Amino acid sequence: MNNTRFQLLLLVLLALAMTHLFNAQANAQGHYDEPYRPQFHFTPEKNWMNDPNGLVFYKGEYHLFYQYNPFGNSWGHMSWGHAVSKDLVHWQHLPVALAEENGVMIFSGSAVVDWNNSSGLCKSSDPKDKSCLVAIYTGHIEGKNQSQHIAVSNDRGRTWTKFPGNPVIDIGYKDFRDPKVIWHEATKRWVMVVSLSKEQKVRFYGSPNLKQWELLSEFGPAGVKHDKMLWECPDLFELPVEGQPGQGKKTRWVLIVNINPGGVAGGSGGQYFIGNFDGRKFTNDNPNDTALFVDHGKDFYAGVTFSDVSDGRRILIGWMSNWQYAGKEPTSAFRTAQSIPRVLGLRQTAAGIRLVQQPIPELKTLRDNTTVLEAVNILASYAPKDLMVGDALELVAEYEVGKDSTAVIRLRSESSETVIGYDAATGKLFIDRTRSGDVGFHPNFAGRHEAALAPKQGRIKLHVLVDRSSVEVFGNDGEVALTDRIFPPSPKQHVELDGNAKCLSLQGWQLRSIWK
Repeated sequence: MNNTRFQLLLLVLLALAMTHLFNAQANAQGHYDEPYRPQFHFTPEKNWMNDPNGLVFYKGEYHLFYQYNPFGNSWGHMSWGHAVSKDLVHWQHLPVALAEENGVMIFSGSAVVDWNNSSGLCKSSDPKDKSCLVAIYTGHIEGKNQSQHIAVSNDRGRTWTKFPGNPVIDIGYKDFRDPKVIWHEATKRWVMVVSLSKEQKVRFYGSPNLKQWELLSEFGPAGVKHDKMLWECPDLFELPVEGQPGQGKKTRWVLIVNINPGGVAGGSGGQYFIGNFDGRKFTNDNPNDTALFVDHGKDFYAGVTFSDVSDGRRILIGWMSNWQYAGKEPTSAFRTAQSIPRVLGLRQTAAGIRLVQQPIPELKTLRDNTTVLEAVNILASYAPKDLMVGDALELVAEYEVGKDSTAVIRLRSESSETVIGYDAATGKLFIDRTRSGDVGFHPNFAGRHEAALAPKQGRIKLHVLVDRSSVEVFGNDGEVALTDRIFPPSPKQHVELDGNAKCLSLQGWQLRSIWK
């Protein structure tokens, strides 16, 4: 082949490659610009998603697995979808990690780093590195059985091999699911908490190697009472209590149990218990009828935390939907979303030790176009219009409130509005999505959801995150959280202030898309 023909061939191949790249980029950008597509929350490229699974940090990457239907936009064919991130903000989609096979769906579960190859399944070529990733999940045979299985990855989660000795726990139940496994340092063994779903209990198992398991104890029923309620997606972790100094600082254990129905706002939701875990048994600090909720909105379910986070933070992600209407959400070609990651803590309050949660600070890297407002008495004569406009927004506001004060942040989109507010007379923080846009796709969608919030020295602080189809509100540095989906007629939201409380300060930002 002469040089001229060779150069011509190279130019043709280069043109074809550039065309393919341009089309791929254009498709990707268009794919993440659907009307209700979140701009800074994780969503699958397409198809149905529900519970976050297998959250783990390993060798510089956060792994997010999730319940996924590879074949359509409704629940079915449950497998583990997979994405990774270096900052918990920007995500890279990877192929399905664990697929439905031989009539066994891959239901929810967890993942751990087996640092010292206790399982004997790690096959590292580096003699100094004995570690691998092990996933623990429920194998679901429709209408017949749920049992606990494991799988191993020796290439940083890119490929997985199901353990040939599965299942590792099988008690012959149809409703026995969602294992969360932790390493319990004091007893030097793995501990699994798993739901006996219809009995409204969790079981604790112990193992030296992730393959053989011993029954340790049970906990429940407790908390919310509902005859037909299911307990699902448990989690167990230890946290220090804020403000406890020195090496002897107080810690407590948190047991999260997601419930359906029985959520505080109706339908599915999450409750938690504060207590002690001695490596065998969980003891509740509160009376067994004490009901504590992870989130007081309508759309936070299956919340679980990351394992092995290198800086020691306990980071939670939940599924932003509700089983009452998840399959009817008016989106395509994807359906449902995950919450923002939240850093958890424990705080001593007048009512006792309570869970607090705040947006991860890494989200600040998305901030753009700052708005600042200080010392405004918001009366009918002064109600700022179009304070901010955008499809992805963050606001931090502090108010001085009296006994009859109201503080309102109104999100307008054409003729619709979502109202975020605090009513001092009732002591309630709320989201009202009654007129938020498309609310007619299910009778249980429209409504107002609220949580008790006490002022501190006559002040309240609100941290609000608005995406194209969601609102997350954190009150008083995370003492309460409310999460609601919304489906406004336009992706652009116009922020207005209302009420009669004095706004001491407000900072706001437009947020850049994580997909562009």
